[in-house]
Amino acid sequence: MTTRYSFLFTLMVIACLTALAQTTMCTTRQGDTTIITIEQPLRYLLLPIEEAAGEARVLLDTQQKDDTWMDIRLARKKTDYYVPFALGKERSVTIRVLGLPHDALTLKDGQLALTDHWNPINTDYYRPVYHHTPSYGWMNDANGMVYKDGEYHLYYQYNPYGSIWGNMHWGHAVSKDLCHWEELPTAICRDTLGHIFSGSSVVDKNNTAGYGPNAIIALYTSASSRNGQVQCMAYSTDNGRTFTKYEGNPVLRPFDGLRDFRDPKVFWYEPKACWFMIVSADKEIRFYTSTNLKNWKYLSSFGKGYGAQPCQYECPDFVELAVKGQPDIKKYVMLMNVNPGGPFGGSATEYFVGDFDGTNFHVTDDPHVAKWLDYGKDHYATVCFSNTGERVIALPWMSNWQYANITPTRQHRGANGLPRELSLYLKDRHYYVSADVAPEIRLLRKECHTLPDAVIAGESRYTDATADYQGSFELEADITPHKNKVAGLELYNDLGERCLIYLDLKAGQAVMDRTESGITEFGHRAGIHPAELITDKDGKQRPKHLDYDIKYINEFAMTTWAPLRLCEGKTFHLDIFVDKCSVELFIDHGRIAMTNLIFPTQPYRHVRLYTSDHDEAQFKNIRIYHLSL
Repeated sequence: MTTRYSFLFTLMVIACLTALAQTTMCTTRQGDTTIITIEQPLRYLLLPIEEAAGEARVLLDTQQKDDTWMDIRLARKKTDYYVPFALGKERSVTIRVLGLPHDALTLKDGQLALTDHWNPINTDYYRPVYHHTPSYGWMNDANGMVYKDGEYHLYYQYNPYGSIWGNMHWGHAVSKDLCHWEELPTAICRDTLGHIFSGSSVVDKNNTAGYGPNAIIALYTSASSRNGQVQCMAYSTDNGRTFTKYEGNPVLRPFDGLRDFRDPKVFWYEPKACWFMIVSADKEIRFYTSTNLKNWKYLSSFGKGYGAQPCQYECPDFVELAVKGQPDIKKYVMLMNVNPGGPFGGSATEYFVGDFDGTNFHVTDDPHVAKWLDYGKDHYATVCFSNTGERVIALPWMSNWQYANITPTRQHRGANGLPRELSLYLKDRHYYVSADVAPEIRLLRKECHTLPDAVIAGESRYTDATADYQGSFELEADITPHKNKVAGLELYNDLGERCLIYLDLKAGQAVMDRTESGITEFGHRAGIHPAELITDKDGKQRPKHLDYDIKYINEFAMTTWAPLRLCEGKTFHLDIFVDKCSVELFIDHGRIAMTNLIFPTQPYRHVRLYTSDHDEAQFKNIRIYHLSL
């Protein structure tokens, strides 16, 4: 356990010494089961976590039929961090643990502790400043997103018992401006039907489900090896703070016993005055319809063999967009998250544009050609808020399943990308979706540093251009490259770690190169903090502790690119958002979007503007904003 975690844990223990005077905790062993009995418990039992350990099964035994085992990587040899385990309100509590060796560190004296308060202090070097993350634990897909009464509700796939995938719950945060997020208690917890996978939420304005006008109804996937993947429903009558699960769950099973059947997206279809639901069914999407959100009828399917192949469809969305400049023309867009099948390997978001007749979705362009919503490596599970009127606001998860569990963070793992406003445009008789950063994000701009306009042939360096911003800033520029040449910019630090962003007119590409951006090789099972790294004789970052199970991967250290043909004109407007562990690029107001994680061991302090072959390029309107909450 690191010094910072030891200090944090010591403070927690001291804080609850008085209460512990009346509390007793006893640990016994019955065969392979460890039994922890607590009399007059405090609110939480703090559990030590070792990410490289195998999962133990942990149960808060209340003798109720809905008691659910959790899979938790309890410490065996060392402690990486602690997580709280809620104990309920009974005066006597029994916890059962399976699969934990009798000599595990967790069972040693002083490793388990009780507290009435859990307010984790941020110890993650790479925690973003202005992107949403949970305060601790694992997060992946945003789901269930809905706008109601001035609040944006963000639910998300959440493991409160560690920073690796598992124990899927719906975490919850709310915002009034898409920038400042308030973390709320877990909204929907894993239960005996299985993990709570992704889904969607709607405002039931007409009380079709019978829980009152304007109740929030959530449809989600329950997943387990015993029950498979089935669709369930829950409802909230307190503005999304708490949910009650429908007593008749599940509301939908696959008619053919399909294993991969998940991530329901529900929307109201006014021409037929009923609800529609789309569900990922392995490598196609299935449409269902209902009048009460409980009884669903199969309607049609879409997508088999379309787009990127091979792939697994996940987290679909279905939205209607007006064409820019032609508001009377509207098209439906099917957002399809695929894994694998991304343009640079692993996870990505593609889309299809077409028409919906109330039964079938018909694609306008060749459906076998993939169109990508974002050309980065770390843009996945993108879905949209419901109930936002004419605005269509999407939110991605910033990661890739090729390395999501092993990025170099500890206290938390997973962040959302910036919210993007989607729109439709027509180019060369084809429809494309632009994904521009939501305008609310510009409310985070603080002081501005302006660089002089320049005609550059070679390079210009601006030392300490972002030194005061500590890795959280926005950089805007208008770039006019020389015909068939390269023009771009480099963000770098004093260690030589850098991220290159450039326009290559000869190749017709916008490019982001993170191959030398910082840490690009991760331990196979354990996240690695910069403080635990050393630089070897070859200049590579390596763990200094020998007990890491190391497996070096190369899916991260790579370059991503997008076709410049999506843009218009000879001058390109670049809007770049940097935040501790990520770079998000938007060109020409979202005609190109590119999202990539980075892990520099120092913040980028400097900016270099450059061209190829000493050909001139114009750089204008260069502004750097400090961004903070």
